[in-house]
Amino acid sequence: MQDYNDIRQDMRATIDARRDLGPEYEAALVESFVDRLDATIAARVRAEVHATGASPYAPYPGQPYPKQKKRANPSIAIALGSLGIGVPLTGIAAAEAGLAGLLLAWGGLVAVNIAHALGNLRHRD
Repeated sequence: MQDYNDIRQDMRATIDARRDLGPEYEAALVESFVDRLDATIAARVRAEVHATGASPYAPYPGQPYPKQKKRANPSIAIALGSLGIGVPLTGIAAAEAGLAGLLLAWGGLVAVNIAHALGNLRHRD
């Protein structure tokens, strides 16, 4: 019941302020009152949800949680990124370090892709 008294007092104060300040401040006063009212309602809802022990994320009591969308598989991005990096890296490695540099550069790219694939295998549902 305390919340209702606070809301009534806020409304009276807003109306009194509107009388004192004039109609040019009416929009700001109403917006301020609505913000305080929203905060009061949100606090009351949180308190009731907490008191019942219900999950704030379930849509209604007894209904299942909404299905979560699966995240996009980043494998395509890893593969395309490897190819995008591999092309200039091939030229640089071959020009600077010859065959050994070329093998080392592509070995690193292959290692990144294998590590990503193994990580996907480990985290599958």
